[in-house]
Amino acid sequence: MSTATLERRPAAAEPVAAPAVRSISLEFSSASEVHAGLEEAVAELIEVAAKDAACGILVTRIHPGRYTVALDESVPFGETYESIAA
Repeated sequence: MSTATLERRPAAAEPVAAPAVRSISLEFSSASEVHAGLEEAVAELIEVAAKDAACGILVTRIHPGRYTVALDESVPFGETYESIAA
């Protein structure tokens, strides 16, 4: 004779959404990586910006090989601006 026991497991809680990424810092070791890396970061932030439709994206060159891609309220929704840090 065998016995089986059934346990009632509690319902899984709704997954807590992680806060949306608002800024991505990038550093490249070669010029050939820059274009693809920046495109990927901008594409990721476009998805975040589309949820709120409140801001655009600012790509800032900090120094050669180092960039920041960020949601920026001074940039109109649907646009991407470029900047060079002083």
